[in-house]
Amino acid sequence: MGYSNFYGVCPLCTVNKHKPWIETSYHGVITENMDTVLLDPPLVALDKDAPIPYAGEICAFKIFGQDAPFEAVVLNRTSGEGVLKASSQVDCESQKEYTFIIQAYDCGAGPNGADWKKSHKAVVHIQVNDVNEFSPVFRESLYKASVTEGKIYDSILQVEAWDQDCSPQYSQICNYEIVTAGTPFAIDRNGNIRNTEQLSFDKQQSYKILVSAFDCGQKKAKEDVGVHIEVKPVCRPGWQGWNKRVDYEPGTGSKQLFPKMHLETCGGPLSGMKVMLELQTNHIGKGCDRETYSEKSLQKLCGAASGSTDLLPAPSPSTNWTASLLTDSGRDSDLIYRFDGHQATNVPDHAVPQNLTDQFTVAMWMKHGPSPGLRAEKETILCNSDKTEMNRHHYSLYVHNCRLVFLLRRDFTQIDTFRPAEFHWKLEQVCICDKEWHYYVINVEFPAVTLFVDGVTYEPYLVTDDWPIHSAKIDTQLTVGACWQEAFVQHAEGMATPRFTQYFHGSLSGLTIRPGRIETQKVISCLQACKEGLDINSLESLAKDIKVRENMKSVLVVEGEDVDSINTAMTKISYINSRQFPTPGLRRLHITASVQCFGEETCLSIPDIRAVVMVLPPSEPRITITGLKQLIRPASELRGPLGVAPFKELRITSTVMRGDAFGGPHRLSVTEVMHNLDYCDVLVIGDELNPERESLEIHHSALLGKHLDATNSTSGISIYGVDSMAHYEQALRQLRYRNWRPAALSERRFRLTCSELNGRYTSNEFNLEVSVLHRAAPMEHINHVAAPPQYMRPVHHPLMIHALNSHTSAAPPAATVVIVICIAALVVIVVIGIYRIHATHQEASRDDEDEVKDLETDWGSSALNITINPMEVTAPLCADELVGSVTIAESDKSDEEEEEKEEGSEEVVGKREKSEWDSSRVTY
Repeated sequence: MGYSNFYGVCPLCTVNKHKPWIETSYHGVITENMDTVLLDPPLVALDKDAPIPYAGEICAFKIFGQDAPFEAVVLNRTSGEGVLKASSQVDCESQKEYTFIIQAYDCGAGPNGADWKKSHKAVVHIQVNDVNEFSPVFRESLYKASVTEGKIYDSILQVEAWDQDCSPQYSQICNYEIVTAGTPFAIDRNGNIRNTEQLSFDKQQSYKILVSAFDCGQKKAKEDVGVHIEVKPVCRPGWQGWNKRVDYEPGTGSKQLFPKMHLETCGGPLSGMKVMLELQTNHIGKGCDRETYSEKSLQKLCGAASGSTDLLPAPSPSTNWTASLLTDSGRDSDLIYRFDGHQATNVPDHAVPQNLTDQFTVAMWMKHGPSPGLRAEKETILCNSDKTEMNRHHYSLYVHNCRLVFLLRRDFTQIDTFRPAEFHWKLEQVCICDKEWHYYVINVEFPAVTLFVDGVTYEPYLVTDDWPIHSAKIDTQLTVGACWQEAFVQHAEGMATPRFTQYFHGSLSGLTIRPGRIETQKVISCLQACKEGLDINSLESLAKDIKVRENMKSVLVVEGEDVDSINTAMTKISYINSRQFPTPGLRRLHITASVQCFGEETCLSIPDIRAVVMVLPPSEPRITITGLKQLIRPASELRGPLGVAPFKELRITSTVMRGDAFGGPHRLSVTEVMHNLDYCDVLVIGDELNPERESLEIHHSALLGKHLDATNSTSGISIYGVDSMAHYEQALRQLRYRNWRPAALSERRFRLTCSELNGRYTSNEFNLEVSVLHRAAPMEHINHVAAPPQYMRPVHHPLMIHALNSHTSAAPPAATVVIVICIAALVVIVVIGIYRIHATHQEASRDDEDEVKDLETDWGSSALNITINPMEVTAPLCADELVGSVTIAESDKSDEEEEEKEEGSEEVVGKREKSEWDSSRVTY
């Protein structure tokens, strides 16, 4: 019989023989933010060594897994029950489930836990249950949409919310709700908003509503979202985003006309479109803003050859044949003549171009329209016909039935054969009768005749031949506006009366003939160039499918396949006016568009646009002429070979009034501007010049290198041409007045005026009096030195005053002595001068032949002209300076040589301005 202990087991049999046993897998559930896991099956470990103490008991459960936030706790060591708990907070939004390994451990062979055994490994899957802790949140802070009035939409727009919860129950949005009451909108569970009734743009143009969202746990969004719905009128294809008026400030370059313009096509698919912009400027001068200088000035600016004759010049004493014609006034100083079918003029013989060879050019601006009832009658523009006896037309230019005809009958030579005589043009655009301005140029290179209209070449569609004209000793008459011919109506006395016939109806300007040469294409384009027009910027940035075509800057055509590309091109279209002083007023814009759809020619009708460009008035220049207004010269100087330069001290300035950029139009400032002049007239006030004893002239060398010409008469002299104010100053300063018999002359008065833009802006009337100093008593000259007479006016030059003032500090006491010595020397010099003047007057009493022989001697001996102006003497002068001044006066060879020296040595002049007298102010 064996030995057994209290339990009936022998001590030798208490060894830990068996491993604990658990299930092979467990599934558990834990709610987030809780710590207890519900396991299926429950966590229980069994041991076959039970009920033996220690060996049959369960002491621990161990978990093996990466970062598994769980722990297993033994509840009863004997029964092996345990529980699974979270060791840290479990968040479903971070991790929804966990998988790890668990093992059970018995208590070993004894109290010390030695020889413990572990069970097999079991897999534990735990799912984290979600808690509805988050509210829905909308994905956008604001929703916007637009609808067209009168339509019911299934969905205007869709709002969308989301939830951070991890479970489908709490993370899904199950419902949306419109919070704002009384709105004509509804929303479904997917967030689609629709209108419940037709909306009216006139009734309400926009709606603002609030929308909320609910998750499937019926948790409401904390913040509602705003929805803005704009109601648009019924879609009508057309341009949008453009202004009816665009203001243009002169001198600002190009300005975008439609920076926000776009075409609304109402969603229709388009295959292409064409847009045409037309700038309508036919009410401005000659059809647009062109330079309004005289025809000769424009020809010089454009580089045309000289020698042209203006047959319609401005009326003047020398060009009086246009005085009786009607002028079209109010056209920004454009010289335009209007012919009403009853007026014409004869060009005097001295102005008729001579020697029209095989090469010559006829040019003109013409505006002509069809005359009802007169379509069969010729309307003569220019006609050269027999003055008496016969009615032969040698050459003429006329309009007949909206055709332009040029007649050229050559004189008879040895060959008596038919030759080209009439050249007819019928232009496709019928511009001859469209009542618009066009520039016509006829280049004759006989027998070829070419017509240019606005720079475009046209060959005659019909050329007819005729016999040459046999020579006859009959003078010809050149007429404008009609043709001159002998009348067949006899008076009672049996005399025939010449009359005009074939009157012209329309307007003409710049009618010129240039014999011997034809005009080049470049010059023709320059003469008719428009200074304003449409432009498109950054052509290289446009889409490749965009095509742009221009026509004389007044028409712009844009073609493309894509609406967006067309819209981009339209935003780049600009207006530009390159004139310094453009014509103010309206310029009308007309925009037309045609659209093509796939498989159709046109599918949309785009309304035309009519807008205006308002060219604001430019800052008008104030041209001011200043200088000495009274000049006193001895008679001997007037008799000299160069005479006197009355405008030696002339200065021309131009200023404009401009508003302050910060202070607005009420804060004005005066700014000096530089621009061109086109003529300056010097008129004789009083009796006209007597060519037998006096002249007013300018040497040709004074005009060299400048765009200037000059004409003179007994009434004065005119310098004309588009050139700078500085060049006009230089030319006028070299103007000379001579009088080789001044004995009976006491004074001569002149009036100078200058103009810009053919009289649009004129200067002040500058009056100058040249007084002749005859023989006078010595005491009078001394008194003149001691107390300057009224005509000795100081001329202030800002640069000179600044330079002198910098040296006018308190003079040292020794300067007083120098001043006394200088004055004494000056008195001696004046006495000597008086004596020499007396001797000069004695020489002047010689006869005319001696005067001519000794003219240059008188010029050299009569140049002692000294005037001390106490207003200008601001520093003491030494004796050497006085002697130097006298030497300059005595050795004055010519004003022209002086100017050449002054222009050739600017540095010397700059130094002399501070210390020397200006010889032009050393006067009697």
